[in-house]
Amino acid sequence: MAENDDLTGLTDDERRKQGRSPDPVLPGERAPKAKPPRPVAVSFWLWLAGGVILILGYVQLMAGKSAVIDRYVEGTKDPKITPQMIADGVTAMLWFLLVGSIVFTLLFLLFAYKAREGTRSARTVLTVLPIVMVLLIFTFAPVLTYLTLVAVLLFVIALVLLYLPSVSGYFPKVGKKL
Repeated sequence: MAENDDLTGLTDDERRKQGRSPDPVLPGERAPKAKPPRPVAVSFWLWLAGGVILILGYVQLMAGKSAVIDRYVEGTKDPKITPQMIADGVTAMLWFLLVGSIVFTLLFLLFAYKAREGTRSARTVLTVLPIVMVLLIFTFAPVLTYLTLVAVLLFVIALVLLYLPSVSGYFPKVGKKL
């Protein structure tokens, strides 16, 4: 056996990068810990911070929902739409946005954790999820808060950190041959 054939202690993705199958983890054993480059580790914490800020933005919006409702009531000229209908619709929309922000935050954390372990597909999912989230926000959100914009900015920075040239080797390409 050659010196470089010692694969003990490598993560599954490090083994895949070398063309090997993942090392089985037997019951009672601990899986090897990944050692991500600093930009990937910082990216993980930015995903977390952005998610918390996103949730706080919609909690703040929910707390001030009467102002949002008043804005829509003032802007509605159709006599068929009552203030109660607007209040019900805005309340439902704010709950939808709050629950959606929690779901997106959990997804960001799941895939940021996997990206921190070097999983290339997690990085790809983290590229698509914020785009979907921003499209949903701009489509459905009654108002944008500064906290939402700060969260989106943090997500963009976290994503850029995952694509820096210095970390490209940490996300191995999957070989085409089976």
